[in-house]
Amino acid sequence: MERVSDRVACLSESATLAVAQKSRELKEKGIDVISLGVGEPDFNTPDFIKEAAKKAIDDNYSTYSPVPGYPSLLKAIVDKLKRDNNLEYTTNQIIVSNGAKHAIANLLQALINKDDEVIIPAPYWVTYIELVKLNEGKNVIIPTSVDNDFKITPAQLEAAITPKTRAFLFSSPSNPTGSVYTKAELKAFADIFAKHPNIIVISDEIYEHIVYGIKHESIAQFAEIKDQVVVVNGVSKAFAMTGYRIGYIAAPLWLAKACNKLQGQYTSGPCSVSQIASVAALNAPLDTVHKMVEQFEKRRNLVLAKLAEIPGVKTSKPDGAFYVFPDISSFFGKSDGTVTINNADDMGLFILSNAFTGVVSGEAFGAPECIRISYAASEADLNKSLDRIKAALATLK
Repeated sequence: MERVSDRVACLSESATLAVAQKSRELKEKGIDVISLGVGEPDFNTPDFIKEAAKKAIDDNYSTYSPVPGYPSLLKAIVDKLKRDNNLEYTTNQIIVSNGAKHAIANLLQALINKDDEVIIPAPYWVTYIELVKLNEGKNVIIPTSVDNDFKITPAQLEAAITPKTRAFLFSSPSNPTGSVYTKAELKAFADIFAKHPNIIVISDEIYEHIVYGIKHESIAQFAEIKDQVVVVNGVSKAFAMTGYRIGYIAAPLWLAKACNKLQGQYTSGPCSVSQIASVAALNAPLDTVHKMVEQFEKRRNLVLAKLAEIPGVKTSKPDGAFYVFPDISSFFGKSDGTVTINNADDMGLFILSNAFTGVVSGEAFGAPECIRISYAASEADLNKSLDRIKAALATLK
């Protein structure tokens, strides 16, 4: 009998599957399809990191690693947190996992019992709500909009808290919006969490270094809630190492121990060679990161300028990550005479079919009025694709 478990059956399929399938079909017909949907840097991993990986192979880093990670990597992470964030941790508070996604999965499995509530601001990264569902928790979603830069307010946060609230999960800089919370905004949240010591704050800071003209701030800096905060980070975005699969947490000791226990049964330690490469990445100056961010900032400005030329498209100016998240709801109900746009999913397929550009519907991010555009692409591709999108949207009446 073909029967999957209830926990798997409850998970949503990727909302991008229809667009991905359509994109493949168009490419097979020889059509020049440009993808602005990918969530990874389009730069190569810096050479010094690749050399460290090659040396790790030659040095026979080919056996099982300790479950929480090699001591050299744990120390590099502790040093990074002190240097970049002025956060004090010990190595036994660090757990290295197979990417930041795995780190968040560990945390939620270690924290959530059936019907525990997890507060998540929307738009959110698609995996957050699915991992909560997988662990039989309840997602409590706080909506935002482009008008307030997709940020929640302290009043919204306080109103969402109940006796069942176990965690608050958010990212800053944000995927999918690129929004970044300021120190003052985070302090207002910290003051609220200090009144609720049973709530664990999971702060996803994977885009930390990809910010424009501002400084990234961590909510872990506030002493009154330090023991309630888990910092999630990794090497994927800043160092263009998505395939290396190295993420980590810095957590209260009791929670780090729980994640270590859990990971010991699931995966053991992450890839040995990737860990040694990550030591090189974290211990190095950020010169290569800064060069990449300079290019991203130019592309962000290009995309915003191009979108500003399209009547009916509403954007905020993202301060981080490499996404723009325009509100396209003014087109809902409009038609080109063949297709009517009823929602963001329709818009994604329309843009792919008529502008030969892949974007991601905001539906899966909890913002059905938006689409996500990644500018991790060349300026030539960005110019071409956005000109195509402008022409396609002009046909909708």
